[in-house]
Parts: sequence; C-alpha cells; structure tokens
Amino acid sequence: MSRFQVVSGKGGTGKTTVAAALALALATEGRRTLLVEVEGRQGIAQLFGADALPYEERRIAVAPGGGEVHALAIDAEQVLLDYLQMFYKLGGAGRALKKLGAIDFATTIAPGVRDVLLTGKACEAVRRKDKQGRYVYDHVIMDAPPTGRITRFLNVNDEVAGLARIGPIHNQAQAVMRVLKSPQTAVHLVTLLEEMPVQETADGIAELRAADLPVGHVIVNMVRPHVVDEETLRTAATGRRKEIAKTLTRAGVTGSAALVRPLIEQAAEHAQRVGLEREQRAVLAGLGLPTAELPLAGDGVDLAALHDLATELRKQGVGEGADASGGTDS
Repeated sequence: MSRFQVVSGKGGTGKTTVAAALALALATEGRRTLLVEVEGRQGIAQLFGADALPYEERRIAVAPGGGEVHALAIDAEQVLLDYLQMFYKLGGAGRALKKLGAIDFATTIAPGVRDVLLTGKACEAVRRKDKQGRYVYDHVIMDAPPTGRITRFLNVNDEVAGLARIGPIHNQAQAVMRVLKSPQTAVHLVTLLEEMPVQETADGIAELRAADLPVGHVIVNMVRPHVVDEETLRTAATGRRKEIAKTLTRAGVTGSAALVRPLIEQAAEHAQRVGLEREQRAVLAGLGLPTAELPLAGDGVDLAALHDLATELRKQGVGEGADASGGTDS
C-alpha cells in the first residue's frame, strides 16, 4: 500500500505546503511520518518555524492523537559519502574527496546518480524496520522536484542505465524502482485552477503513466471562494445597471449610482474567473484521477494553517488506504 507518498507540482502551486500538510494528516492516531526534502531549499523548516534541517532525521511536529512528524533534508553529497563508506570503506578518504570537490563534481556531472542517491535515501526510510520487525515510519512523504522533471527524477533505473550497468549504483537503482513501482508508492500532483499548471499536471500524469509510476491524487491548491451566487454572476455578466442600482438603493446603500460601474466590473472579473476555473475543473475531471481541493490560506501558511489543511486532506481521503501495520515489503 502507499506508504511512500511523493508530492510534486509546478513551481508556485504550493507543493511543499501540501507535502507538509499531508505529513501532518497521515501522522494521526499515534502514527509516525517522515517528511523529506531533496532540493536544498529548507522550505519544510520555514513552514514549521524550525531551524534549518541538518542531514539527520528530526522531530518537528506532533499531530492529533500523538502522532509525530519527523523531517530530513537529504543532501546528495552526504548520501554519496555514506555509500562510499558503506560499499568501499573509504573512511577519511571520502572526506578528502569532498574537500577536493570530487563529490560535488560526481553528483553534478552525473545527475542520474544524484537522483538515485536522493530517492534511495527516501526508499531506505520506507523499508527500514526496528528490532521487532515493524516499520520505523508508517509513512514517508517526499517534497519532490517540480512536475516538469518528476518522471525523470523517479525513473532512476533508466537514468543510470548508461552510467552503471553493474555494481552498487546499479543495484541501488533497481532496489529504488522496486519500491517506486510497487503499491507502496503514490505520486500526488499539486496544481492551481489555472491553465498552465493544469496543463503541466496533465502532461506530468501522462509521463508518469508511460513510465509505469503510480499516480495518486490531483490536489488543487489555493482554491478561492465564490463570493456571489449564480444569479448575481449572470446579472453582472449582462451589465444590468438599473437593476443593480435599484437593489443597492433598496438595501439602503447611499450613492448607489456611483457604485454601480465598479461593482459591475469587479463582479464581471469574478464571473470570468469562475468560468475559467470551471473549464480547468473539467480538464482535471477528464484525467480520471481522484481530486482534492484545499482553500487559499488568506493570512499565509503557519503551523495552525498547516493543521487546517491537514484536516481537509483527511476529510477528502488523500493518502488513505496506506498499510501502516508492518509486515513484509511488497
């Protein structure tokens, strides 16, 4: 089941916020989640009001029912040093390579290797068990790269095929793909009700499906409320000035004549936005995936707002169906 949940989205759609809210949503009733970031932006720390995350797992929040959210900023250089020590026992030589810039060179010149290292660290956390044979984390949530490169990032087996056909990196890539293409994983895409993010979401879903990577929910973020009803929208669209002026006068609004024009303009803009949003909802509905919507946080996103968003995700069933009972890997 989907114990590993990857969150991607076009830049500006709030994917990091959604990933953080999802971690809180899943860390309920005593469950433990690990929220990982791989882009080095420290966005998770900022959302939770915490210090910059080190390269170690750290508890950053407690969810309803006593569940815990832990976080990790995965650093490709540090992971490569770990692997060099694990497979080649380099010890101090590995640190010397880092000082010489060789580690940075390796992770930059071979981006496929870098992606294997980043995804591999997250998948290790998915598979990790304690001495009693239970999973250390019930869920692992990744704040992943944007939609435009999410398939390439996750499809690490293809990325390293020409770089490492045998050996530890090759074996690591295969182990990662066994997790990513199993029912343990779900890739959620975050979008806005705007044409470009919706189109990029549709393209991303097509690419993920072509690569046989499991797609979860489409999460529509920052949804603005409709402030007027359908009849008012139709009235605004037709520009019936006299009718609007009479309505304002009956409501006791003084200077109603001067207010008619700006009100009509604002209502018309709102009506146009509602129409465009309907069109984008129709496009999303045609993708054949479950969809959730999160409201726009008018005062910005703080920890309280994250908890509210987490509640919305729980209500709409995002991340549900995950197996947190331990047992064997899929």
